[in-house]
This record gives sequence, structure tokens and C-alpha cells, in this order.
Amino acid sequence: MDRVAVVSDVHGNMTAYDAVLADIDRRGIRTVVNLGDVAGKGPRGSAAVARTRERCAVTVRGNWDDFLPRPDPEKNAASVWWYEELTPEDRAWLLSLPLVHHIELSGRRIRFVHASAKSVHTRVRREHSNAEFDAMFASTELTGPGPAPSVVVYGDVHDAYLETVEGRTLLNVGSAGNPLDEPVPSYAILEGVLGGTGEDPFGIQVVRVPYDVEAEIEVARAAGMPTLEAWAIELRTAVFRAHHAERGMVADPPVA
Repeated sequence: MDRVAVVSDVHGNMTAYDAVLADIDRRGIRTVVNLGDVAGKGPRGSAAVARTRERCAVTVRGNWDDFLPRPDPEKNAASVWWYEELTPEDRAWLLSLPLVHHIELSGRRIRFVHASAKSVHTRVRREHSNAEFDAMFASTELTGPGPAPSVVVYGDVHDAYLETVEGRTLLNVGSAGNPLDEPVPSYAILEGVLGGTGEDPFGIQVVRVPYDVEAEIEVARAAGMPTLEAWAIELRTAVFRAHHAERGMVADPPVA
């Protein structure tokens, strides 16, 4: 049996990323696919790019990987900070990433994308319509021609889940650096036979990996990263920052 680990949405959180990669190593898995959003939001985007280039066999481009490296005079102060934290080589590499990747595992054609088959900027949430589900398996300009996949694996929404409808499986691997379903990073393991047939076993597992959240928040604080409070609340609670104000959520002050 062959095993492929799939990570996504690291967002510059190296404490979590290294914990996830260490768990992958402990399991003896040698092939890692990254579904993008390597940098941005967290403090160490450049380090996350370096680790991804070192460890991942394939990385597909995410929405942050697509817009963050591009010069833009309209960038807000936080985006400028994350842009400047990357090196010119980091930015060029992120923009060079492919938008889709396919493999054959136990007779299943598996599609890897960041957000959807339409665009890295088109979001498909856990609560989606039948039409949105069908569109993930369609051939589009982004995916190119070829047989329809039976499994689509994606990230983007930071919310791990698995859904199978009429023989088609949609898997979101969650986030390895900024989870928004529970405050523990996740990744997925696909298990089967590369180049095999439908007679071969096939499995999917979602894995949660605890890490030192407070240590990562201190890294961001020491770096002077903007949006620190929103980042800290997200890491501690898995509540998306757009909901912090309405819920009266504030970050704890730093320990003296």
C-alpha cells in the first residue's frame, strides 16, 4: 500500500507545520502534497515556503499564494508586512505553482486543488449546494481536459470533512496552520496502490496534531506581526476573525 499525506493552509505557522510534518515522518510517509496558502496571516511565511520546497513533492497554488506575491499599491498594511517578509525568490516560486495536480490511486483518479475546480478564489464550504458539489468534479479551464475524478481533495476553508455522493468523494483536509473547525491542525492520509485498480483497497484518514499554540503566538508577537490579536484568537479558539467582534472575543494580554 502506498500512502500520501496531504496538507493545506499552513499560513506561516511553523510551530504547527513542523508538528504536522513530524507526525507524518513518524508514520513513515514519504510523499507529501501541499494544497497551498503556504504564507500570509502568520509570521513565518518565508520559512514555510522553504520547508514546503524541502518536504513536499507537489504544491498547488492557493489564493494567498496567488495574490500576496504580486506588487499592489492598494495592499493594506498587514498584506504589505506579509509581502515584505517573503523574499523575491519566495514570491516567484509561489506564483509558479500549478493550479491542479492529479494522481491515480487504487483505480481512482484523484484531483488536488486549493479551493475549487473553477478558481483559487472560488470558495466551497462544508454547507454547499448540489451544484457546487458537482462543479468540483467538472473539467474546467483550471483543471484542463481529462477523465473526471472520483475523488477531489481541497483546502481553503480550514474545515476538515469528508462527503461521498454516488461514488464521488469530496475531501477537505482542513488546515495545518490555521484551523477554523477546532483549534488543532489537521491533515489527511490517502492510502491505496499507485497505478492500481478498483480491486485494490483505498482509504482516507484525517489526522489531528496538537502543538504549542502559545509558542506560535509569541513568535508573531516578537516579530511585530500586524493583526496579532485576531491571529491569537483564531489559533486559540478556531473562530474566524470576522466573528470576533460580534462575540466580544479579545486576546489575552501577554504574560509579563
